[in-house]
Amino acid sequence: MGMPGGQELLIILVIVVLLFGAKKIPELAKGLGKGIKNFKEEMNDDSKEVAADEPKKVEDSEEVASTETPKNTTTQA
Repeated sequence: MGMPGGQELLIILVIVVLLFGAKKIPELAKGLGKGIKNFKEEMNDDSKEVAADEPKKVEDSEEVASTETPKNTTTQA
């Protein structure tokens, strides 16, 4: 199955006009365009955040990450 030809696209267009009406189609296209624009903006913002959040190097690997004392799991008799 390939892409629909000219006659099939015309039939699809007529069905869409019958379902939604001629006045509603520009409103739907406008809303779809705004949604795509917002999506692209958010994708660009996310890629900028990821680039800014580069991994930080650890200077001293012997440094203790937590100040809590470890709990003793063995019992003494």
